[in-house]
Amino acid sequence: MKLERELMRGAGPLAVMQLLATGEKYGYELVERLARDSRGILAMGQSTLYPMLYNLEAKGLIRSRLDDTGPRPRKYYRLTAKGEKQLHHDKQQWLALTTAMQQLGIANVSIAGA
Repeated sequence: MKLERELMRGAGPLAVMQLLATGEKYGYELVERLARDSRGILAMGQSTLYPMLYNLEAKGLIRSRLDDTGPRPRKYYRLTAKGEKQLHHDKQQWLALTTAMQQLGIANVSIAGA
């Protein structure tokens, strides 16, 4: 199951920033981790991820650096101090949302029974 576009629009940046909070990563690594660590729910292609990364960078939430020491140049992304603050804020918002959904009985429904 993959999230619909509107849900991914909110969850995607939060998930990316959470992964970057554990250390810098390059684009394809993020694609792989999102798919693997979310069991496919947050899987997205590079054509979705890179515009999201550019947007986060334009907002000053992440920063990139080019590493051309390996066989192929890679652009690594990391969270900025502003991004860390935004991540904390977004996680609080996400917690409030999921708590409200649980109170409505939505989060108690299994995926198979949805």
